[in-house]
Amino acid sequence: MGSTGTVLRELRGAQKSAKGVSLYSRYVNRPAGRVLAAGAHRAGLTPNQVTLVSALFTYAALAAVALVEPSWTLALLVYAALAIGFAFDSADGQLARLTGRGGPDGEWLDHVVDCGKLVLVHTAVLISFYRFGELPSDAWLLLPLGFQLAAVVTFCAGLLREHLGKAAAAGAPAGSGAAPVSRVRAVGLLPADYGVFCLVFLLLGAPGAFRAGYAVLAVVHTLFLAAFLTKWFRELRALRPG
Repeated sequence: MGSTGTVLRELRGAQKSAKGVSLYSRYVNRPAGRVLAAGAHRAGLTPNQVTLVSALFTYAALAAVALVEPSWTLALLVYAALAIGFAFDSADGQLARLTGRGGPDGEWLDHVVDCGKLVLVHTAVLISFYRFGELPSDAWLLLPLGFQLAAVVTFCAGLLREHLGKAAAAGAPAGSGAAPVSRVRAVGLLPADYGVFCLVFLLLGAPGAFRAGYAVLAVVHTLFLAAFLTKWFRELRALRPG
């Protein structure tokens, strides 16, 4: 087993394309995941074990949101755990590509953990609102449900776009190559990035500010959902044979 520096260099060559990735994931989460993947490789962990470590950090943070009264201390701990969990979520795939130990089971496990995360994060906010929120109106309890709907539909529709697109393109003639990576697009995708979304939990110590920030992100994610659905439908329609 090579040194950590050697492993990091190998991991730099095992990265996925930056196309369709926000600046946060490209310059913060993936590099952090690369360091964690190198450490996991040195420790002899498998990609699936790294996925479970990601789930442990993420789900523990969400349980704290639901069960513990909001405070600035909780805000820092929750954000740190969510950010670390997200970095490990990047590390598992990087480790799989480095070691060649990835497979359908690992991809399935990763998607299951991600789906659970998207459902639980908004469920935890709903429970926190109900238990500790002192809300101006009970209508605020509908906000996490709407945000959850937008997040889950985006996630599922994106997965279907990827897999149906691959299946339809398998027998199609080769294209002209991958589209260039756009920095403008990478900036534009920042509001939809899970890592950026996690930043709102730093406001947990100020319930009013947290509600406002969470509401803004809910609106933004709903607008992104509408844009993504339109784009993905048109792309899949263009893949029809004949």
